[in-house]
Amino acid sequence: MNKLITISVMLSLMCSLAACKSENNSQTPSPKNAADIWPKLNSAVKQDPQVEAQVKQILATMTLKQKVAQMIQPEIRDISVADMRKYGFGSYLNGGGAFPNNEKHSSADDWVKLADDMYLASVDDSLDGSTIPTMWGTDAVHGHNNVIGATLFPHNIGLGAANNPDLIEKIANITATEVMATGIDWVFAPTVAVVRDDRWGRTYEGYSEDPEIVRNYAASIVKGLQGEANKDFLSDNRVISTVKHFIGDGGTLDGDDQGDNISSEQELFNIHAQGYVGGLTAGAQSVMASFNSWQGDKIHGNKYLLTEVLKKQMGFDGFVVGDWNGHGQVVNCNNESCPQAINAGLDIFMVPTDAWLPLYENTIAQVKDGTIAMSRINDAVTRILRVKVRAGLFDKPNPAKRKFSGQSDLIGHKSHRDVARQAVRESLVLLKNKKHLLPLDPKQSILIAGDAADNIGKQSGGWSITWQGTNNSNADFPGGSSIFAGLSKQINAAGGQVELNVNGDFTNKPDVAIVVFGEEPYAEGHGDRASLDYQQGNKRDLALLKKLKAHGIPVVAIFISGRPMWVNAELNASDAFVAAWLPGSEGDGIAEVVLANPDGSIQHDFKGKLSFSWPKSAEQTTVNYGDLDYAPLLPYGFGLTYQDENLLADNLSEQVELNLDQPQRTMLYTGAMHKPWEMHLFSGEQEIAVNSNSHQLNGLTFRTVDREVQEDSLLVSLDGNQLSGVKIVSESHFKEDLNREFLADSTISMLIKVTSKPSDNVYIAMNCEGFGDDPGSCNARLDVSSIINALAINEWHPLSIDLQCFANMGIKFDSLVSPFSLESAGAMQISLSEVGFTPQPPEQATISCN
Repeated sequence: MNKLITISVMLSLMCSLAACKSENNSQTPSPKNAADIWPKLNSAVKQDPQVEAQVKQILATMTLKQKVAQMIQPEIRDISVADMRKYGFGSYLNGGGAFPNNEKHSSADDWVKLADDMYLASVDDSLDGSTIPTMWGTDAVHGHNNVIGATLFPHNIGLGAANNPDLIEKIANITATEVMATGIDWVFAPTVAVVRDDRWGRTYEGYSEDPEIVRNYAASIVKGLQGEANKDFLSDNRVISTVKHFIGDGGTLDGDDQGDNISSEQELFNIHAQGYVGGLTAGAQSVMASFNSWQGDKIHGNKYLLTEVLKKQMGFDGFVVGDWNGHGQVVNCNNESCPQAINAGLDIFMVPTDAWLPLYENTIAQVKDGTIAMSRINDAVTRILRVKVRAGLFDKPNPAKRKFSGQSDLIGHKSHRDVARQAVRESLVLLKNKKHLLPLDPKQSILIAGDAADNIGKQSGGWSITWQGTNNSNADFPGGSSIFAGLSKQINAAGGQVELNVNGDFTNKPDVAIVVFGEEPYAEGHGDRASLDYQQGNKRDLALLKKLKAHGIPVVAIFISGRPMWVNAELNASDAFVAAWLPGSEGDGIAEVVLANPDGSIQHDFKGKLSFSWPKSAEQTTVNYGDLDYAPLLPYGFGLTYQDENLLADNLSEQVELNLDQPQRTMLYTGAMHKPWEMHLFSGEQEIAVNSNSHQLNGLTFRTVDREVQEDSLLVSLDGNQLSGVKIVSESHFKEDLNREFLADSTISMLIKVTSKPSDNVYIAMNCEGFGDDPGSCNARLDVSSIINALAINEWHPLSIDLQCFANMGIKFDSLVSPFSLESAGAMQISLSEVGFTPQPPEQATISCN
């Protein structure tokens, strides 16, 4: 193995490092009185004097350590049962991709055992003196999606198209049941984001661009999870719900995940707060703070919104929980210390990784020195205890003995899957149906093609077993059905012929083809896009559709996506087109709509209507019902039935309007890294993040230097004696869409000065998705040694590389994790400045591959 030093520019891990902080510390403008905009809500759950007395009594017996422990929520990968016994955390969670025993295929009994062990440790007072029961929170966002065999419902975008609040309440109730079968108390749902820019990678977590649908759904989900006040509220049949993410996550600039929402306060209420009006009025007991900023201020540290608006004006008396180390993004905070968040109104730190212990210790110290008032701690713990008492956690038996615990037959129960199939049927939106091609006669010869046809993981999307929904096979969804499985079952039963060929090849020409295709699974951060152009620059699925059309075969397109996308060309190439969104584990629900009964009668008609406007161009990313210039391809509320005549012809414009005429430079480094990128140094197995103007790491010296202005460049010195090593990039790092730069014929460019020429090869490299799966599938590095060695010493020189060079080696520019790295195993001293993507004719680049 060669010796290797890597200077790598990478996306930050969940923006969780201390360096990832808001750059704007301005005070958020607010009205003179919150009541000018925000209403006083009439929650269905009223304060009970007996509950309040019990909470007060418990609080009076607690030490400061016990109180702060209630405010710490670690993750199951980072704590042990012994830690729970020692500290008595008020809650804990399993993040996406976390499982008991770190085993993806853990059984329901495994989940219950961990819940039971943690609970019993929390009420064991032998070490911490506390008998307050802990609670387990989980992201069950479309069913109990972390558990093998669970019923996975359509993601929220599909449920919004169904627009059936009663069905939504039933889905929430089923989700609660399957969650309780694994011993868990608390669900981080519903998400009530009102999405304004569909490039956002969490668009599918939003029910609609219409705040009214979101408001109504929030109430239904909360009632389905928690039960209704004065009926079975938080009974043995229910779990605690969380309305999230407060507030404005769906309205960030350019759809940037964890970005800045610059809405006026009135817009913040009118558009982004309606889900809280619905959910909190129904009695939701917890609210999750959002990663995003509002007018430059991180929500986790925004006292006006968390305390003055949410708690005081709107009257919310439950607790506010943070999101995954979100407190570390507040100005002057990090993951291990953030009194600002507590003072702003955060009640529970969600603190995965090993940062929980220093955060616990620092918070105690900050109370003792007066940085955090004891009254604020008491208020937070009162809220936590109030919810625990209301939920009956002090009275319920340990998780293993609860009503549904360990009943593995409830996980994916047939009755639950029946409801999920109904949800699939009602979520489908028919966009095109030439000559009433649908419903199809199942007695025909039918070819089924496309890489999503027999892929339950792809049809389920993100938050499906794993966080990003990747690295799953059909075997990971026992009891579920792929779209192909549902279609083939009915076609075979009717006496028709069915053939599956992903590439659309066939032996005997079929009567009709069904092509199932769409977006690959993704979740937050990784799903952000630069435009809505589907398969920009690589129209593989369009080629498949055209291939079948060229044979004179009628084509039905089933489109899997987490957002509306610009698919004009795909629409033109299809005779019928169905927006299926992300239907979840019950793919056979699609066959129940697109296939007729053997006698030709309709099984189920299309009911779904667009809850998101469909764009007419790739750049129409913020088209929303009610806009003054509203002009989508298909409007909010559109959706054909079998009785309707087709409206879309085959002549939709396929002109790509990406505004590449005057492309701009996209900078990575100009003396400091440009967000969302940050610089890491690697030597062997050692890694550090660059967060100061000088670093040393195992034979590597880094420092900032002056080129034209102070510290506008960097100098790296390598001694050539480093340990053997490889480039390490975490799978958890976000991907960025830089396909626009590639299509604009940009180069990766920089200024470079060689002080000491290299003694070994020098490489410039890029990395994108694929790490862990197949690390070689999307990594590329180019040997620039001859260029470097030819440069005059101690002079600045421009160096540019045609991006086609990296594309030829497999780089996907729509999913870059590391857009630039400099690698060498030898001794050298080199300076860099002005690193970025520059529009430049390829033939003018220092290295051209066109």
